[in-house]
Amino acid sequence: MTLSRAERSRLAEWWFSVDRVLLATVLVIAGTGMLLSLAASPAIALKRGLPTFYFVERHFLFATIALATMFAVSLLTPVQLRRLALLVLGTSLALMLLVLLTGQEINGARRWLHIGGYTLQPSEFAKPAFVILSAWLFAEAERRPDMPATSAAVALYLLFAALLVLEPDLGQTLLLSLVWSALFFLANRPLKWFFLVLAALGAGLVAAYVGFGHVRWRVERFLNPALGDTFQTDRALRSFGEGGLLGKGPGEGTLKTALPDAHTDFIFAVIAEEYGVLACLVILGLFALIGSRVLLRQLREGDVFVRLSCSGLALLFVLQASMNMAVNVGLAPAKGITLPFISSGGSSMLGVGLLLGMLLGLGRRRADPASLERPNFMASAAYGSARSWRA
Repeated sequence: MTLSRAERSRLAEWWFSVDRVLLATVLVIAGTGMLLSLAASPAIALKRGLPTFYFVERHFLFATIALATMFAVSLLTPVQLRRLALLVLGTSLALMLLVLLTGQEINGARRWLHIGGYTLQPSEFAKPAFVILSAWLFAEAERRPDMPATSAAVALYLLFAALLVLEPDLGQTLLLSLVWSALFFLANRPLKWFFLVLAALGAGLVAAYVGFGHVRWRVERFLNPALGDTFQTDRALRSFGEGGLLGKGPGEGTLKTALPDAHTDFIFAVIAEEYGVLACLVILGLFALIGSRVLLRQLREGDVFVRLSCSGLALLFVLQASMNMAVNVGLAPAKGITLPFISSGGSSMLGVGLLLGMLLGLGRRRADPASLERPNFMASAAYGSARSWRA
């Protein structure tokens, strides 16, 4: 099937307006994640007494649903995306509250709802919706200074951050805070307010260190490995040296049999061991391409809401990937953050599909109706002049 610019179908309009470079890069990352799940997941499944391809099948299932979600969401207009974000965020925050009240505690945290044989982490869906609504509030604050939109954005952030801290999920709280702070800066809020936001962020990090024993232990163990067991991070870091430039070869790595989270938090180290540092650099380049392309394109965007939304979503996507990779190479303490579209995890993958669908939808080229009349008029005038000349 071929699509023509003369067609007026929704699919044709989407195809000729979507950022195809961004779309292709996303599909390459998703395909890479499916391929790598074959390398990292079977050993974990056997170790846990599950069928060999249990995690592989789940990865393929959720990746397919995530890509379908991405496509469906990318068809929406900015107004529809904003309404969807409001619905998703409201539902997700309610589910996060339900998690705190009824959720099962796993490893000292309540983050998941158990539905049938699956677990749902509502915060993964709330993140992209939160970015969209925060961007809208900042855009409204610039368009209508009489509205308390900035105060509403602050209140929304405090509510979401508080729910994350209560779970507790401090890695996601840090990620969310960094993205929101960047949006605050990009929204041209007064500089003194931005420095106040940075001071509050610093105070929050100190409070997390003082108030949460596991955070203090992870930070101190990261700064001084002699204080405790650092087997996971040490083994992950060693994989980069053992894999070398080109890796040991598919299926030849041993990290996946040594670490319980090799298919999630430490899959980047599995890639290094089996496919080499060169493959890791390619993956890093793919994420960097998405971030740089979106941010550079948004410099020319006149709609403040679209510019802030796309910038915030791209930062959320790239920062999450960066934090995961930083843990794998020993540059940061473990945080439990996945590598988008590559790590296993149903809620994470579906949340990323929603995020990228919003990013592709908001980044589509949309013509200004006023500007469409001028070329037609000029073309008619040129045609009339040509007829007169021929006559």
